[in-house]
Amino acid sequence: MPNLEAELRTALRGDVGFDTASRAVVTMDASNYRRIPLGVVAPRDDADVAAALEICREYGVPVVPRGGGTSIAGQATGTGVVLDFTRHMNRVLDLDPATRTAVVQPGLVLDRLQDAAAPHGLRFGPDPSTHSRCTLGGMIGNNSCGSHSVAWGTTADNVRTLDVVTARGARLTLGPDWAGSPEGLRRLVDTELARLRTGFPELPRRISGYALDSLLPEKGADTARAYCGSEGTLAILTRATVRLVEAPRARALAVLGYGDEGGAAEAAAGLLPYGPLTVEGMAADLVPESHALPRGGAWLFVETGGETPEEARVRGEAIVRAADAVDAVVVTDPAEQRALWRIREDASGTATRTPDGREAWPGWEDCAVPPARLGAYLRDFRALLAAHGLHGTPYGHFGDGCIHVRIDFDLLTGPGIARFRRFSEELADLVTAHGGSLSGEHGDGQARAELLPRMYGEEMVALFERVKALWDPDDLLNPGMLVRPAPLDANLRFAPLPREPVPVVFGYPADGGDFSAAVRRCVGVAKCRTTTASGPAVMCPSFRATGEEAHSTRGRARLLHEMLAGELVTDGWRSTEVRDALDLCLSCKGCRSDCPVGVDMATYKAEFLHHHYEGRRRPAAHYSMGRLPQWLRWIARTRTAPLVNSLASVRPLAALGKRIGGVAPERGIPRVAAETFSRWWKRRFRTELKRARSAWLRDGHLVVLWPDTFTEHLSPDVGKAAVRVLEAAGMTVLLPPAVRWKGGAAPWPARRRKVCCGLTYVSTGQLERARQVLRETLDLLDPYLLDPYPVEELPGEEGDLPLLPFVVLEPSCAAALRTDLPELLPDDPRAARLAARVLTFAEALERYAPDWTPPRLDRPVVGQTHCHQHAVLGDTADRRLRDAAGLSGELSGGCCGLAGNFGFEQGHFEVSSACAEEQLLPSVRQAPEDAVVLADGFSCRTQLEQLAGVRGRHLAEVLAEALDEERDTK
Repeated sequence: MPNLEAELRTALRGDVGFDTASRAVVTMDASNYRRIPLGVVAPRDDADVAAALEICREYGVPVVPRGGGTSIAGQATGTGVVLDFTRHMNRVLDLDPATRTAVVQPGLVLDRLQDAAAPHGLRFGPDPSTHSRCTLGGMIGNNSCGSHSVAWGTTADNVRTLDVVTARGARLTLGPDWAGSPEGLRRLVDTELARLRTGFPELPRRISGYALDSLLPEKGADTARAYCGSEGTLAILTRATVRLVEAPRARALAVLGYGDEGGAAEAAAGLLPYGPLTVEGMAADLVPESHALPRGGAWLFVETGGETPEEARVRGEAIVRAADAVDAVVVTDPAEQRALWRIREDASGTATRTPDGREAWPGWEDCAVPPARLGAYLRDFRALLAAHGLHGTPYGHFGDGCIHVRIDFDLLTGPGIARFRRFSEELADLVTAHGGSLSGEHGDGQARAELLPRMYGEEMVALFERVKALWDPDDLLNPGMLVRPAPLDANLRFAPLPREPVPVVFGYPADGGDFSAAVRRCVGVAKCRTTTASGPAVMCPSFRATGEEAHSTRGRARLLHEMLAGELVTDGWRSTEVRDALDLCLSCKGCRSDCPVGVDMATYKAEFLHHHYEGRRRPAAHYSMGRLPQWLRWIARTRTAPLVNSLASVRPLAALGKRIGGVAPERGIPRVAAETFSRWWKRRFRTELKRARSAWLRDGHLVVLWPDTFTEHLSPDVGKAAVRVLEAAGMTVLLPPAVRWKGGAAPWPARRRKVCCGLTYVSTGQLERARQVLRETLDLLDPYLLDPYPVEELPGEEGDLPLLPFVVLEPSCAAALRTDLPELLPDDPRAARLAARVLTFAEALERYAPDWTPPRLDRPVVGQTHCHQHAVLGDTADRRLRDAAGLSGELSGGCCGLAGNFGFEQGHFEVSSACAEEQLLPSVRQAPEDAVVLADGFSCRTQLEQLAGVRGRHLAEVLAEALDEERDTK
């Protein structure tokens, strides 16, 4: 509708997007449903909302309000105009500590309200596990609850007044005593008092349907409370006055272990008289083995509060005594509590895969029953699953009788969808039989609204329709939700996806080699939409820098989904919309670990770029930086590093070179080392092979140091330092061969090669070249990868030798060898063998020199854990090594923003700098003068140097310098 778009652009100050990308990223929320909207509007203020509603009403176009887009029942999708409140209407307008109230806009993320309230000792009570990205508008629309609802209630319990705009333009302020009620509503309620007094089940988590009982005179005739949970179907919220509660000064977390989830469910209601802040439950299926929890097969997480840590702990211990648990622990350390809560919060993503790897989906995510009936309900629920051959792991708000679960529905085939419907109907009857609510937190949406007559009866549902007509007589607002709903098995988001696997280059082993299944991993929980990076987390730096959905992990996954569907994005791998969204992906791999469902957008980006540019001319940066190993080897062979550095120092020549090579003009060109690391090695170790063989046979401490491109040509001092430290720790160091050996014969062929992880080719999507480079690397390493290594490869010795570890100093290269290598060459067993033997510098010291004591520095450290180290390699060994060396303090999370070629490419400098300014640069500026600036990655060191004028160092350099100082003082 070009006229609709034009009128909206003319009338509104906010953003209007009717292009393919803007529409594609909001086709889905976190549910099983998908609808293609006409356009997206991001209003700047109340006037924009009113103007958009007026224009849409003239055209008869539906309007769907959307906060974070994490609704699990489908109510944040629509076919008309989507109102995105997160971009502009996202502020705390006022906060009054005296009255304990705050005035907020609907697009405000909950964590930002908590941040504003915290200095006053206050907080907003409801706190869904999506608190880092859910919005107040979405919480009000769904009447969200969260883990603390046993103490502070639902969102409806915590609203004072609501400002709304109706579909016909009326601006109302809703509140007690019929405030703001539309014409005819009070009259209708007065005629239905008996039905309203008897037709709603009494339970703490009754979210389904309209909360019309809140309009009863004995309940204050509160229109604001009745509006909560209406899912955007009655009016559009523009601001809310909410109640704040006093936050406990101290907290303790009692973790109670039970034999199974039934035992935990039976115990939950009995703990409520002790006044806990939470009573959350989950079973072992959702808990990684590495987490140290009390003995048991299921756990309750029961939080207590107090004025002092001692008071909170005493209350926690009282809970333990009353719990009759198999085992229990009371945790008072805030960091340990956060780690435990993270398990629970990530369950919505973890549960999307069953223990045997099958996909599991929402749809019956949050039914609620009276807490005292939870144990019996769970037994019946398990029996119903078994009867339908389905599997799911319940978890959630046991103290409120509310259960979350993802079930392995087959939503791809006709028989599977039919079973989904039969199960849904039978489960609705089961919940109702237990006196429960079809929804206990996330609303009905399309997933459950069709089944509301089973819970309320036809007459009550007809009353819901009459109420909707009073508020929205034109049925303009979110039609198909709550009243006159679409069928629960219509509009399924999987319907348009290809049924056969798409030909791809990566192996996608966790998804059965199916790229569609990999893309389906994104279920929309939107952890990538967090507005600040917390702790060591990385995901998603480009979203935090831009604030745009298309530059979040979820937004990119949605575009890839639409590319595969082929209805909205119609040009497949050639799509410019997908290319542009992926352009600002830093390939940091943060989503691989931080995303609860393990989306790996860096891999998807490489896959897309491979197909997008197949047989076509690539961007200049792909040739200049994507093939960086080739250019640097050419410089090394011709010994022209001094000349190259001299030319790069001439400003006009450097500017011309950057323009030709697609490099951002703001970037400096790194200097090439005059002598490569390998050349230095040869000068120092001409007879090392013979000595190494003897050392290997004697103590087995031989390691191969990987001469990655950055260490080899740009930072050889890092390699030299690593050799110094590894040798001091008792290891013998070798470099990989540069020629291919064939048995015991002479080297063949004569042409010299270099090992390479293929990282720069992967990050630019040159996957065939990456596979070629990796095969050549495996050929070079052939004898080193045999299991075990045969001594006849080294003439004159007999017997077998231990397996060779490969120490990789550059985290991004180590990550590429561990993950990209086996996924690009899944049919070559050598790839898996090499990947399994890759160690970081700290891991090598910990494994092969466990008794070695590093030199003591006793200095603070600052810097940033490398993104790939965080996401793929882990930094536990690094932490222990730093502790042993007396390097105190935590490295920051987030991303440095340079990210290999990303920050050097034209058009990326602004985002690259914004990422660095988020955590890395502030931490360095605020560091003590004697702090050691650690940066193991070449990109991180370059970013520090170019943006802050600070020299970051690899941990190996810091330890080597300390060793030299120790030696000099002896």
